[in-house]
Amino acid sequence: MKFNLIIALCILITTVSASNNKPVISSENWGSVDSKPVSLYTLTNSNGVIAKITNYGGIVVEFYTPDNKGNMDNIVLGLGSLDDYLAGHPAFGCIVGRVINRIDGAKFTLDGTEYVLAKNFLRKHSIHGGIHNFSSKVWDATTSSSRESVTLSLAYLSPDMEEGFPGNLTVRVDYVLNNDNELQIHYTATTDKPTVVNLSNHSYFNLTGCKENVLDHEVRIYADAYTPANDELIPTGEIASVEGTPYDLREWTRISDRLTDLPKGYDNNFCIKGTPGKPVLVAEMYEPKSGRLLQTYTTEPGLCFYTAYGMKMNRNTPQGVPYTSSMGACFETQHYPDSPNHPNFPSTVLRPGETYKQLTIYKVGVK
Repeated sequence: MKFNLIIALCILITTVSASNNKPVISSENWGSVDSKPVSLYTLTNSNGVIAKITNYGGIVVEFYTPDNKGNMDNIVLGLGSLDDYLAGHPAFGCIVGRVINRIDGAKFTLDGTEYVLAKNFLRKHSIHGGIHNFSSKVWDATTSSSRESVTLSLAYLSPDMEEGFPGNLTVRVDYVLNNDNELQIHYTATTDKPTVVNLSNHSYFNLTGCKENVLDHEVRIYADAYTPANDELIPTGEIASVEGTPYDLREWTRISDRLTDLPKGYDNNFCIKGTPGKPVLVAEMYEPKSGRLLQTYTTEPGLCFYTAYGMKMNRNTPQGVPYTSSMGACFETQHYPDSPNHPNFPSTVLRPGETYKQLTIYKVGVK
């Protein structure tokens, strides 16, 4: 009897422990936009890694990961409230679409028809999908969980000719936080008319816990080529080797080491080699003091590495640190910028009956 009682207690303790370690997802009211409720969702895995994401713009508001001493800190730039985001921000952590990055002259031709888009970059180009792009939409949200992960699923119907893009576009984005310390972002989209689609996430990462700038962070990008751009950051159409340029980041490089050659910082697209549909490691970033390591995997053919050098805001991070020059680094997985105007670039065209699919993984750890 005593032996059986001990076994029963062991089973109970094991069950309770496993239950406590199961990934969880919760939500809280975060306000409303145009009478649509906005929530802040907290995704927590079994290791204590936390991602806070809102259905307003699909914004990753906070992302807590441990350093080499086990201390947890938020490693993405963000703001403290919905009102702060509504007051304007440089695309912190949001879903970008329909088309990330720039489109030359805010127009493109598809199947013989010219489409004119909103001009929201230098008053003559389109950037990140236009003025009222996906970052400003309230997405429909559902949640789910398993023993290995938790998922926040976001859905939005972008109507025909929104911001000038043709077709009713049905979009779904699944944020999955798993026990491998991966924040996976699964994108799918379908359309009822030929259109162009190029979705991404625009998180600014800072592995010091957003306490210092990222100039002493080290990066490595697994790309042999990039797309040169003009002074307005519009691609020339050339695909060039990174050899002998400031964009050769195939070996570990401290961000500040190249800024004498890049006075405006990094803001370029790198060309990724991979197998379509299979995520590959495309970039890594390491912060020596904390030991934090961020790895980016994607199925996309391109990666925009952006250091926001020179960007300043008159507001603070939620940690109370002022936003100053180079406070974050972006790893925006994508098709190449201005792809609709360059037939030699991987195509962003989506047609009825097809499904746009993209997977990006941000994996966190220490070394």
